[in-house]
Amino acid sequence: MNEELKSGLSLPIMEHFYTIQGEGRHTGTAAYFIRIGGCDVGCHWCDVKESWNPSIHPVSSVEEIAKMAASKSKTIVLTGGEPLMWNLEPLTAILKNLGCTIHIETSGAYNLSGHIDWICLSPKKTSLPLEGVYAKANELKVIIYNNHDFIFAEEQASKTNNNAILYLQPEWSNRDKMTTKIIDYVMRNPKWHISLQTHKYLNIP
Repeated sequence: MNEELKSGLSLPIMEHFYTIQGEGRHTGTAAYFIRIGGCDVGCHWCDVKESWNPSIHPVSSVEEIAKMAASKSKTIVLTGGEPLMWNLEPLTAILKNLGCTIHIETSGAYNLSGHIDWICLSPKKTSLPLEGVYAKANELKVIIYNNHDFIFAEEQASKTNNNAILYLQPEWSNRDKMTTKIIDYVMRNPKWHISLQTHKYLNIP
């Protein structure tokens, strides 16, 4: 790894775009997404597998990306891949100086870094979150692919801080089967909320 990547002054950026947040607490909010390449968590149902290998994505200056993002929106979402594989201190420092509010979507498998205002923790069975991420998560979003995932969701909720908003979200390819089960589950367990990938229904990025 070169020094620019190691320091976080440059990052492998898969894509970046202005759109509407489709999931979780901030559904319906206009935001600029920065998708950072690299992930070793390896969910079999991942819908962005092309993000996994960081070496295939262009290494970009975080200063340039931050200025472009902040010119479009003051709400920034860092996603991946797994963005916490990288040092986010330089990118987030620039974004904060530009007046941005910064959200992150993470599996929690790596230590937190940078200046983050909202943490969406989406834990995966293949690589569980670190204790420090559970403690600071603002929302817990568990993807429901099969019936066992309801058990996993409760296990994860028991580890997350009491202020985190709890979401169950159907995995897209299995949504027809699991959405009805999620509705029933939330009605029986109202501490949970339903998250849908509304951007896919709206046919936007």
